[in-house]
Amino acid sequence: MNLQPYACDPTQSRGRRFAEPQAPTRTAFQRDRDRIVHSTAFRRLVYKTQVFINHEGDLFRTRLTHSLEVAQLGRSIARTLGLSEDLVETVALAHDLGHTPFGHAGQDALHDCMAPFGGFEHNLQSLRVVDHLEERYPQFDGLNLSFESREGILKHCSRTNAELLEAQEPAFADGAGGVGQRFLNHTQPSLEAQLCNVADEIAYNAHDIDDGVRSGLLTLAQMREVPLFDGYCEAALRQHPSLADLGQARRLLYESIRLMLSDQVYDVMAATQAAIDEHKPQSVQDVRAGRALVGFSPDMRAQSKVLKSFLFRQLYRHPQVVQTMDAAKQVVRELFDAYGQTPAHMQGGAGAHALAAQQAAGDASAFHRTVADYIAGMTDRFALREHERLTGRRLLVE
Repeated sequence: MNLQPYACDPTQSRGRRFAEPQAPTRTAFQRDRDRIVHSTAFRRLVYKTQVFINHEGDLFRTRLTHSLEVAQLGRSIARTLGLSEDLVETVALAHDLGHTPFGHAGQDALHDCMAPFGGFEHNLQSLRVVDHLEERYPQFDGLNLSFESREGILKHCSRTNAELLEAQEPAFADGAGGVGQRFLNHTQPSLEAQLCNVADEIAYNAHDIDDGVRSGLLTLAQMREVPLFDGYCEAALRQHPSLADLGQARRLLYESIRLMLSDQVYDVMAATQAAIDEHKPQSVQDVRAGRALVGFSPDMRAQSKVLKSFLFRQLYRHPQVVQTMDAAKQVVRELFDAYGQTPAHMQGGAGAHALAAQQAAGDASAFHRTVADYIAGMTDRFALREHERLTGRRLLVE
């Protein structure tokens, strides 16, 4: 493990919320990764929507396969930059643990339902999963991950939520505050956390192109309207003229995406190394006190924004996707109402959520947060079955 001085060193971790002895054969970050992989929330990701509802096709990405792709890209970049591969993998595998069923549609619907009670944000929910909701250990709730892993998971946070988090954090030995502190003093997370954010973007842009074309909602001809993608398509055709044949469209798509992924990875490596060389951080503390250092070059950033805008218009807002997601939002809203009126309907987990809701009955915010926790933890298919059980209607056909 050849770490640069500005990388997160597991031997120098700021520690866990609840003190534990070191593992004899694993570093702190390796232990975090293993806990995530064995968690209930991680297993559920295989049946949670990325763009297309899970049952719409066996080959579309899910939250699990997306997380694995982010981890692969992140590790490759981290290895070259001398950052902690284990920490990057940990954050990548955990970053979507709090996502609702039905992707962003589910999140939006749940946020609307929770608006009077503090709202809902999947990123903050991911931290809630690893800090509180997993029930695996007799000594504490959650997975008791290291500070560095928790910091990376919390990508976004409002000032209000940051203040609430800080009020619940333990007193770390270095006195520097908890995972919410950087949102209050406007500092940066570790380079490993910054890297996961960029790897996430690289991964979903690439696989959403693949899934969009596979679904028939996008065509290769449409994708070639995007200058960034068209450039890689032209490069693929120059290197492999046979891909111009009508029967080679799938291979042409794959090769174009492969070239784009590769080029974006190398772009991030070069741009980040140049930023590190310019600002010369000598420690993780220097990284946190400076500006964000991990990212695309200006040209790649601009082209990536054009691609994202295209995907938003042509794929995420495609009438067929919107119709499905409107139905998914209705499922979430009606589940929220049903459980709010009759908490005993929350039968999963041996009724633990129903019991928690009963115990919080005198506190409207805590009560509805329990309902939100239950819904957010659902897979797509479980949410659909629950909705049919409670309403007698089937809004989306499995």
